[in-house]
Amino acid sequence: MNANTRNSAIPEIGLGTFRLQGQVVIDSVTTGLEVGYRHIDTAQIYGNEAEVGQAIAASGVARDELFVTTKIWIDSLQRDKLIPSLKDSLHKLQLEQLDLTLIHWPSPNDATPVAEYMAALAEAKAQGLTRSIGVSNFTNAQLQQAIATVGAAEIATQQIEIHPFLQNRKVIDFVRSQGIHITAYMPLAYGKVVTDPVIAAIAAKHGVTPAQVALNWSLQQGFAVIPSSTKRANLEANLHFTRITLSPEEMAQIATLERGERLANPDGIAPAWD
Repeated sequence: MNANTRNSAIPEIGLGTFRLQGQVVIDSVTTGLEVGYRHIDTAQIYGNEAEVGQAIAASGVARDELFVTTKIWIDSLQRDKLIPSLKDSLHKLQLEQLDLTLIHWPSPNDATPVAEYMAALAEAKAQGLTRSIGVSNFTNAQLQQAIATVGAAEIATQQIEIHPFLQNRKVIDFVRSQGIHITAYMPLAYGKVVTDPVIAAIAAKHGVTPAQVALNWSLQQGFAVIPSSTKRANLEANLHFTRITLSPEEMAQIATLERGERLANPDGIAPAWD
C-alpha cells in the first residue's frame, strides 16, 4: 500500500503527546503502539517530534497502518517559513509524509494573516508533504477566513479543547454547520473527570469508569479524541474502553457540567475565544 492509498479518515481515538519529553514520550508511544494505537498526535512546540519518530521507527508497525499528525507552531506561520518548518518536522519524525498537519494556534493578534498561512499549508499538501490539512484552536471568525482561503472541504478537522467542563458549544455548532470534523483534545480534562460525582454516578450505573463515560460522551457526539497517558494500564483502558450508549438523559446531565473551565489558554497566544 503506497502513501496515496492509506486510509485518510482520522481515527476516532489517537494518542496525544503534549508535555511528554525524552524517554517518557518514547516509552508512551512505544507502549501505545504495542497496545494498538495507530494515530499519534504531536506538534512542533512539544519538542518531541524526534523522539516520536524514533519510537515509530523502532516499533515495526508498517507506515501504511499509521496516522501521524503534527502541528505548525506560531513562529513558522509566515509563507516563507511554513513549508521549511514542516520539512524539518518530517526529518525529525523520519517520515516522508504526514497524514495530517494542523495550524496549532492562529497567529496571535493576526500578525500573520489567516489567508497567508492557510495558503502555505495548502501548498504543503499540494507538494505531497502532508495528506490532509486542518486547524486547531481557531475562533469561528478565523475558521471562516480559513474556509474562504482553502474551502471547507480541504479542512480535515478543527482540533479544540472539549470535555464535560468546557463544552465549546458555539464553536462546535459553527464547525458542524460547515461540515468540518472535530477532534477533542484533553477529553478527560487532565483526569479531572474521574472525580466528578455526576460522571461517577453514570459510570457506576453502566459498570464502567468515569474516564470511559467521558470518552463515550465525546465519541457519541462524533468527535475524535486524543487522550494521553504514560501508563500502560491507562493507555489500554483509553483505547480499549467499554463502548456504551449514554441515554439522552445522561447526555443532558453531563451537559449541566459546563463551567467554562479552559485548561489550554496560553497568555499572548490564545485568541479571543467565542
